[in-house]
Amino acid sequence: MKREDKKAAVAAYKERKPEPGIYLVRCAATGQSWAGAAPQLSAIWNRMSFALRQGAGSPASLQAAWREHGADSFSFEIVENMDPEDLSYSRDRILRERRDRWCETLNAEAI
Repeated sequence: MKREDKKAAVAAYKERKPEPGIYLVRCAATGQSWAGAAPQLSAIWNRMSFALRQGAGSPASLQAAWREHGADSFSFEIVENMDPEDLSYSRDRILRERRDRWCETLNAEAI
């Protein structure tokens, strides 16, 4: 990668807008689902799948299902996008509350 291209990529990364929200991971083989909240939805699945492949996934039930059924049995979906401006003061609390609500609605385990 050329130096100019690298600088442009870094600048674009720094300028991206936050995309907070709630996501769901499902295992087709077992029917289990896990819901989580993230301040940056566009990056969370990459981070989670990497951790799961390395055997460091959380919660333990998700890691166990991943190990038993493999990556092809899992799907990732965004269930709620949130406006970052609405979350400026108490982002973590609001994201947790929304995640808990989705866990209850979808009978999912919290991540």
